[in-house]
Amino acid sequence: MFNGRMIRRLVAWLSVSSTLLGLLAGCGSGGNQANAAANGTSAPGQTITVNIGVQQSIGPLWLAREKGWYEQAFAKVGAKVNWIEFQSGPPYFQAIASNRLDFGQVGNAPVIVGQAAGVDFKEIGITGTGRYGDAIIVPKGSHVQTLQELKGKKIAVAKGSAAYSLLYTALDKAGLKPSDVQIVPLQPNEAQPAFESGAVDAWAIWDPFITLETQQHGARVLANAKSLGVLVPGFTIVRTQFAKQHPDLVVLFLQVYQQALNWQKQHLDEAVEEYYKARKIDKSVIRTVILNSESVSAPVTPDVVASQQSTADFLYRLGELNRRIDVSAVVDNSFINKVNQSSGT
Repeated sequence: MFNGRMIRRLVAWLSVSSTLLGLLAGCGSGGNQANAAANGTSAPGQTITVNIGVQQSIGPLWLAREKGWYEQAFAKVGAKVNWIEFQSGPPYFQAIASNRLDFGQVGNAPVIVGQAAGVDFKEIGITGTGRYGDAIIVPKGSHVQTLQELKGKKIAVAKGSAAYSLLYTALDKAGLKPSDVQIVPLQPNEAQPAFESGAVDAWAIWDPFITLETQQHGARVLANAKSLGVLVPGFTIVRTQFAKQHPDLVVLFLQVYQQALNWQKQHLDEAVEEYYKARKIDKSVIRTVILNSESVSAPVTPDVVASQQSTADFLYRLGELNRRIDVSAVVDNSFINKVNQSSGT
């Protein structure tokens, strides 16, 4: 699973960042306005700003951004939208801890680390079970055919990401220890050139990078969640204080996401065109990513909770989390249930 030193450092980083940034928010001129914005409220005469995080992925949230659907929906209730881009999941929780982010979508590992760090957020739905969305890939011509053959190899991965979790699960199932391989911590924008140039032997990553590398550069999937028999769920998350202050906006966020999800399913060709215009990625890659992603907007199920708890317990037993956590404590299906009730699903 995770490297214990990395987890402890990330937990400490999140906790310290939360404290320092919280103090900084009240300093200097205009402190009251800064605090109001940070807490998701609006000072008299000001508009509420809803901060939404997004990664370099292909999915309904990105589509909704390109279509301007969140801006349109939130404007009707007197709110505006601010988009914040991230390379991977862990930085979302620093932003939530410092009250700079209200909504986001991340993988399974970041939420566990974020909860262990005491970041105040809720999982308000799942976006998929991740059977194909995360994988360990090797470049064209690689002699590595099995997970066991990764021994001694350099593997690029973003620390604390869902792909990081997948990598350590794969190593464990292959009977390898983290010390048996050379883990190179790189964000996707750094890992991609390293992988393509041969500076690393493998890459634990997510789509669209998986499909891009396999279809355009001849890379090969060595393992994914399906082949390993594990769940790598994705989650929609919200900052807890924002949800308490603006529950109607949480419901609205999920409704707009459902709108984008439905539109993508009903207009696949048009969706491919939208992503192509925004990302300039080959259309065949985009289509494959969409079909493989199995995007959903659904309650967090008992199976998902059980899978998350198993991962968290394993990390704690290894001393890689600083405290035992109950993963169900961050689950709140009330908002997605309201959306489903209103839509008759």
